Amino acid sequence: MTTAMNRDAKAGDELPGFTAGPVSRLGLALYCGASGDHNPIHVDLDFARAAGMDDVFAHGMLSGAYLARLLTNWAPQSALREYALRFVAITHVGDEVRCSGSVVERFHANGETRVRVELHARSQTGELRLSGVAVLAVQ
Repeated sequence: MTTAMNRDAKAGDELPGFTAGPVSRLGLALYCGASGDHNPIHVDLDFARAAGMDDVFAHGMLSGAYLARLLTNWAPQSALREYALRFVAITHVGDEVRCSGSVVERFHANGETRVRVELHARSQTGELRLSGVAVLAVQ
């Protein structure tokens, strides 16, 4: 469900956040199929341990997809002009993914009014897992 982006959106405005998860092994297996990313480190415990990890862990782009949902809950997909992510830390099985965003700039480009939004995905303890920036046209 998309809530209408405020046409007067300005720096300091917060997007309606949400929490996804907790991340589960079943969810990771389903994400493998949906994304086409079948890297065994995300679903095969023996493989993950052989790679030096204690357990399987979430695909970075799973949290990236949650942040994209944060944006499309706020504005139509057609408004998206740029989307960039930085992977900061691993999201583990059992973690929640708390998604938030805020408008940091309003500007004009290519004949459009646009807003730049900073994005964050954090664990239930507040640890930053992903950060990002998106640019959306104000519609």
